[in-house]
Amino acid sequence: MKTVLEVFKAFWVLGLTSFGGPVAHLGYFRTEFVEKRRWLSDQAYADLVTLCQFLPGPASSQVGFGLGLMRGGFAGALAAWLAFTLPSAIALVLLAGWAQVTESPLLISLLHGLKVVAVAIVAHAVLGMAKSLCPDRQRASLAVIAVAFVLLMGGIGGQLAAIAVGAIGGWWLCKNAVSGNGASLSIAISRPVALFALLLFAALLLILPLLASGSSQPVLQAFDSFYRAGALVFGGGHVVLPLLDAETVQLGRVAADDFLAGYGATQAMPGPVFTFAGFLGAEWAQSLGGSTADVLTLAGIALIAVFLPGFLLLIGVLPFWAALGQRTGIRAAMAGANAAVVGVLGAALYQPVFTSAVTSSAELVLALLCFVLLTSWKAPSWMVVIVGALGGVVIGL
Repeated sequence: MKTVLEVFKAFWVLGLTSFGGPVAHLGYFRTEFVEKRRWLSDQAYADLVTLCQFLPGPASSQVGFGLGLMRGGFAGALAAWLAFTLPSAIALVLLAGWAQVTESPLLISLLHGLKVVAVAIVAHAVLGMAKSLCPDRQRASLAVIAVAFVLLMGGIGGQLAAIAVGAIGGWWLCKNAVSGNGASLSIAISRPVALFALLLFAALLLILPLLASGSSQPVLQAFDSFYRAGALVFGGGHVVLPLLDAETVQLGRVAADDFLAGYGATQAMPGPVFTFAGFLGAEWAQSLGGSTADVLTLAGIALIAVFLPGFLLLIGVLPFWAALGQRTGIRAAMAGANAAVVGVLGAALYQPVFTSAVTSSAELVLALLCFVLLTSWKAPSWMVVIVGALGGVVIGL
């Protein structure tokens, strides 16, 4: 229980302060759990990130779920997800029904300051991971090649291609560079449990549409719609928006203006973008004239359903992923893929993190200040978030 509480407290702080989107979340996680708390090594962290990048679902939330699973078992995984998700989910559900985002200059400046914080967070993560995961010229070169793939191809296709090329290059170039038993990512899940998770994932994906098509119950319809959206999205984050639009706006369940306003509000929130599902569930219930209990129920169903498929897939794949790591060739491929992950984060540091946040000399100075606070002064992430937000307000004024 003490370990689960430790996980909840750590992720609760991150759920309140992790602004900047999925890429920034990976930086926050590394700072908190690799550098500060030393729950796992850079190698194990990169292995987990690599796996989650390949799976459908919200990649940063899957990484957080995996970290909780590694630290405190299934109870720790649940605690990590709840703590990281609830702050923004609660705010968005409260906002439902009053779906108007203020355009005050003060708020805009504050939010822009939070974008600048993301520049420092991601830069800190890239620097730290590069030191441990790209220690030789082969892996440093693979990281640069990954940057080229992501920036030139764009989208989730560029990211997957970068990691695939990194894995092939690692298998070819890094066999003499890897050592040890390859058990860097160790999460105790039995194969029967993993197979049950994979079967449950597939069964829900196939059966829910059949049940929902013959039912007038909004709870069952919502579970089907949001589960399908979470199961079919690669890349996570903003990639899920077209699927959510198809399941809500295009079916007349949520008004288009409310959808856009809620999405705008989601950008101002810390934590995962998938919490937007909670807002849509609440709006759906209100469009049906539901009570407060109905609103909370449908919002909760939407949140659980959109995250569930990604977590089931992660549980199902983890034991087999760890077993593959025992082979020298596979370890070499994973070393190359991990170097590519550094490149993927490096590309994201430039586009969209840096290009969207730093548009003036003052913002560059603020980004450098936040970076120095993280790296030289070892300031906690929440303190850097406050400094960045206040700095954004000052620049705006």
